[in-house]
Amino acid sequence: MTAGESMGDREGPDWWPLAEPFKIKVVERLRRTTREERAELIRRAGYNLFNLRSSDVYIDLLTDSGTSAMSDTQWAALMVGDEAYAGSRSFYRLKEAVEEVMGFPYVIPTHQGRAAENVLFTTLVKEGHIVPNNMHFDTTKAHVEHRGARALDLAGEWAYDPVADLPFKGDIDLELLDRALAEHGEAVPFVMITVTCNSGGGQPVSMANIRGAAEICRRRGVPLFLDAARFAENAYFIKLREPGYADVSIRDIVREMFSYADGCTVSGKKDALVNIGGFIALRDGDLYRRATVWAVLFEGFPTYGGLAGRDMEAMARGLEEVVDEDYLAYRIEQVAYLGRRLKEAGVPIIEPVGGHAVYLDALRFLPDLPREEFPGQALAVELYVEGGVRGVEIGTVLAGRDPETGENRYPRLEMVRLALPRRVYTCRHLDVVAETCQRVLDRRGEVVGLEFEEEPPVLRHFTARFRRVPRSAVGET
Repeated sequence: MTAGESMGDREGPDWWPLAEPFKIKVVERLRRTTREERAELIRRAGYNLFNLRSSDVYIDLLTDSGTSAMSDTQWAALMVGDEAYAGSRSFYRLKEAVEEVMGFPYVIPTHQGRAAENVLFTTLVKEGHIVPNNMHFDTTKAHVEHRGARALDLAGEWAYDPVADLPFKGDIDLELLDRALAEHGEAVPFVMITVTCNSGGGQPVSMANIRGAAEICRRRGVPLFLDAARFAENAYFIKLREPGYADVSIRDIVREMFSYADGCTVSGKKDALVNIGGFIALRDGDLYRRATVWAVLFEGFPTYGGLAGRDMEAMARGLEEVVDEDYLAYRIEQVAYLGRRLKEAGVPIIEPVGGHAVYLDALRFLPDLPREEFPGQALAVELYVEGGVRGVEIGTVLAGRDPETGENRYPRLEMVRLALPRRVYTCRHLDVVAETCQRVLDRRGEVVGLEFEEEPPVLRHFTARFRRVPRSAVGET
């Protein structure tokens, strides 16, 4: 099934619904606040959800990064961590897990995914380079631009249609890729494909597309890397949606995905099911040796890379757990459940629902709010005020300013991401999220736009402060 085909009836295992494939062993208390309290808390936070204390959030869907609940076996693994500075047993345990699951012989641990990007991009990306991707996410693009290079998004037109019923909207446009490599030649140090495609609504990439990109890259003499933070979720979508893979194991699908790549960067805080950690995995020994020079400078010795031994043990175990098919069926179906609830309520979302999050379409949700008043950010603020639900804007604020003109970049998709932490919330929590979104939708004419009060020069969405745009009809500033 390609990006141009309909989803049809292939979505969802025929044995669902089942209960979660785990039982709850430890719980954490949630504090409820009043609407008046939340309105004051978000005002003090400069209308930036990142500035809130987690204790003031009821249901936290800000990110799926580092927010997973670890398993009993992962907690047990912490106790056998080897904290040796060099040659840690835990490093070799991680190395073996990466080679077993992904097939790469060389591994550089890092403290998280953006650190992996920093090491790899410092090694390969120079000023004036061009780095193609299906869609760069925030830190990836920032690392490219920090090196004086240009991030080139090559997703197909299908990715920008919020309601297109397509199975693999994360696919890179192979025709555009071939044309870019022919045009830019040696200015392209490598091609990267993000699986799943976070900036496009968490959409998966097909095996055929990864294979096709690899063939183009080999023909042009350019390495191919995967941004593989959510590799297992992508593999499950391939099994679910791509002809020829229904009877193939997740492990075999994962190995095939990575067989087409020269390496990958991984935030272990997503599909490796840990709260901290990441790594670079490589096939080429020479590139590994070059990258370790920068790993030592930025992260630490190559056998710990900014992590405690216990963290590497937990990540190694998480890589094994995440390719379990029962877990992935639960994970993908729970996200789909929230999507169905929102659609039933008439809430405009990006379709089909992706792997780790449901994305609200802020432009259809708030059609009368000007782009320069950041409708995605304004919507995210209202969800918190209404129900204590913390999401995150994936739109103009996150896109930042054009480094050449200084003007705001207005992406074609303006979204609010509701990212589900793995193994954390129940479907009843998601019912509350859906009800909160519906209540905001019912009063969307009251939603007020935002403008910057403080704007950092890089990755502004993390620490910026906003104020509300004056509205005479609302009487609020």
